[in-house]
Amino acid sequence: SLSMSLINKFVATSILVSTMVSARAIATLLATAGASVSAFSFQGRTTRPRTSLSMSAALIIQNKGGGHGELGFQLAKNISSNSKITSITILQDSACSDSKEPFVSYASDIPDVKVVKANLADESMTAEDMQKLLGQSYQYVWDNASKGAVGAGKAVVDCAKAWNSKLLTYVSSAGIYQPNDVFPMPETTPTKETAGQVLYEKYAIDNEIPFVSFRPQYIYGPKSNKWDYIDWYLDRIVRNAPLPIPGDGSQKVSLTNSEDVASLLASVLNDEAAAVEQTFFNCGTNNLVSYDEVALLCAEAAGVSDVEIQHYDAKLGKAKFPFRLTDFYVAPDTAMAKLGWEGAKSTLEGDLSWYFESYKARGGPEKEIDFGVDSEVLAA
Repeated sequence: SLSMSLINKFVATSILVSTMVSARAIATLLATAGASVSAFSFQGRTTRPRTSLSMSAALIIQNKGGGHGELGFQLAKNISSNSKITSITILQDSACSDSKEPFVSYASDIPDVKVVKANLADESMTAEDMQKLLGQSYQYVWDNASKGAVGAGKAVVDCAKAWNSKLLTYVSSAGIYQPNDVFPMPETTPTKETAGQVLYEKYAIDNEIPFVSFRPQYIYGPKSNKWDYIDWYLDRIVRNAPLPIPGDGSQKVSLTNSEDVASLLASVLNDEAAAVEQTFFNCGTNNLVSYDEVALLCAEAAGVSDVEIQHYDAKLGKAKFPFRLTDFYVAPDTAMAKLGWEGAKSTLEGDLSWYFESYKARGGPEKEIDFGVDSEVLAA
């Protein structure tokens, strides 16, 4: 009928107008978002394809260097291939040395990562300051810089809460443990309640955000800027000097490649609910070695067949020994069981060949070493 034909035309016209309005609205929204992003200048570029309407931006807070100095770099490399992550930003402590590793490799090795510099030692920094620097929110946050819930550390937690982040993952330290006689030390080991990392953990938990804390130990890596632990052995081995090791040398140590630490930190993405439920995870290799074994492995890598290990009474103190006097080590059993972490891909034995080449390139065999403290402890 005529009336039915008119009705059909009216409906079709309405649908067309509605579709045009929706398209215009979407285009306006995208243009506005693009203008907002372009208002912030940054290093690097973003080429990762956006295949989902639910963006999952990741933020890594990275310190200026030291034992944790390589972790942000390795973590960015690791999660760049994770399907949950659509973009990565590193908030880098501006006190880092751009001419040294790993920072000098940011542009070449992780070019798609946005890098923002800030003075993370500024204790007056607030969440508002941090938000102004970053210019956006993040669904996943890894904090590998803060040593307490003050300044930038507090700001990270406050931002994660304001952003309603899916997960805040903190890189703490196993150094906060006060061990009894249980080894490897479980996550339930008592901690130093006044330690900055413990106070950070408490602040994050009190704020009721999805929070996970990893507690790593001794870390080495190809782009590290702290070499003290293994270098102590090589400094003596290449000079045919004795190695004063406290106790009987059977104490175990967790020496972990930074790439394995990064994969542990990224494993929270395997099961976010399980990660938050557990909250605390020890972070280290499952390939533990003893103090004496480190000496023998280093000697083999250096091509030295006769290494002189001299044990001394631990009551005399550490001297310059790089590790604890007694057993003090963790294992990643909880992360393997609850997060599906497959274990370390690297071993100290396998890594020492490239490590020794790095030691030589850094001038290790030629530098001057004072063995006076060694002589004192061995003569006691």
